[in-house]
This record gives sequence, structure tokens and C-alpha cells, in this order.
Amino acid sequence: MIVVLAIAVWLALWVLNVRLARGSSLSWLVPVVFGVAVLVLWEGVVRGFGISPIILPAPSAIGARFVAETGTLWGDFTQTVVKGAFTGFAIGTAAAFVMAIAVDRSPFLQRGLLPIGNFVAALPIVGTAPILVGWFGFDWQSKAAVVVVMVFFPVLVNTVAGLKDTTTMQRDLMRTYGASYWETLFKLRLPAAMPFIFNGLKIATTLALIGAIVAEYFGSPTRGMGFRISTEVGRLNIDMVWAEIAVAALAGSVLYGLMVLIEKRVTFWHPSQRG
Repeated sequence: MIVVLAIAVWLALWVLNVRLARGSSLSWLVPVVFGVAVLVLWEGVVRGFGISPIILPAPSAIGARFVAETGTLWGDFTQTVVKGAFTGFAIGTAAAFVMAIAVDRSPFLQRGLLPIGNFVAALPIVGTAPILVGWFGFDWQSKAAVVVVMVFFPVLVNTVAGLKDTTTMQRDLMRTYGASYWETLFKLRLPAAMPFIFNGLKIATTLALIGAIVAEYFGSPTRGMGFRISTEVGRLNIDMVWAEIAVAALAGSVLYGLMVLIEKRVTFWHPSQRG
């Protein structure tokens, strides 16, 4: 009976979503309604079929644990996201931006550094994380180092590609005006590169969170999202694991959404931002 009711509610929400998707003013509600529909169906299936909470806890149980462990979740969030992911993201993207300008000015770096970058970017995090934890210790500094390695090359490659995204006529026009390299860079090439740069930054937001969490599996103080997930799995407290996953998902969505908002403000002139 519970499963049938959940399916009925899910179908009703699906119909509502279809109607909302056709309208322009309320289209922002589509992902909200879709998420609610998934949670309702999830709750109904778990309760209707009596699935063990060790295998898959119900959303209500996860929500109850979320409320009960708010202090622990906040401490883990601060350790992993604020200290590890955000610090590594800031250092890695800033270093990538500076290096991209150096690569743009040096044909030697273009031929030498970028292939190495592609090689390093392909290295598995489970291989590099233990090494960096051994170098920088078990606290957040090692997680930030892992994040730096993960975000550096995606931002570097996208920025270098963006700096090349100007036509010969545009560059000749700047030379006709007597513009120096730096004037051409700041007035023409960097604005043209912004869509590429933000593409790299959006990729980096996701990689930063993943890198910080995974790095905590290889050594961490008694706090942090990765530490908590690995510990609670061993204790079979799967609802706490899902609560940590929910925090990670919310944090990643907020960071990505913030980057999208900044992109819209900065690249309002680009065709991708129109309409």
C-alpha cells in the first residue's frame, strides 16, 4: 500500500513537473519538484519493501540523523570544505591562472608543460593522495595540496585555450592602436577567454570537493567528511553516511551555482548567456 501511494504521488508530481517545464516563469521549480518526487518514491520503496537501513536508509531517517548530528556535520564541513577544498581551490586556480599567462608568453612552456599537465591530470587520486598526506601531514594542509593538484591543470588548460580565442584581425587591430602585450591581454584576450576560464573553474569546484573528501581516507584527524564516511561505514551507521553525502551534495551544488552566477555577471555579453 505504501509503495502504491508513493508511486501515485510520484506520478502526480511528474505531471506537475511537465506542466511547470512548459512555463517560463516557474521553470526554476522543476528541479525542486523532481527532487521531492525522487525522495517520495525512495521513502515509499524503502518502507513498502522493508529494506534494511544498513542497505538503504529512508530519507526520513537520513533527515532525522541530519538534524541530530548538526554539530558534527558542521565540524566536518568546516574541516573538509572550508579548510581543505576552498583553500586548495583558491591556491590551485590562482597558480593556474598565473602559469597560463607564462605559458602563453613562452612557446617552450607550451610544448613542455602542457603535455606534462595532461599526464599529471590523468594520475589517479588514490595514488597521489597518500603521497601528499605523507608529505604535508594528516591535517587539512595535505587535503588542500591534493585539491591544488586536481584543480591546477583543468584551469590551466582551459585558460590557455581561452587566451588563444581571438582572431588575427582583432590582434592586428590592437597592434594598430599601438597596444602593448599587457594592454592587449587585459583589454582583448582575457575578456575573450572568460567563458573558457569559467568552464575550468566550474570543473574545478567539483574536483576540489571530491579531492578533499577522498584524501581524508588516507589520513585525517578525528573530523572531516571523508573521515566520517569511512568511520561510519565501518560502524554500519549508513544513515550518517548519507547525511554526510547530503552535505557534500549541497556544498557542491552551492559552489557550482555561485560560480555560474559570477559567470553570468562577467560574461553577460557572450551568446551562451543570452535568451
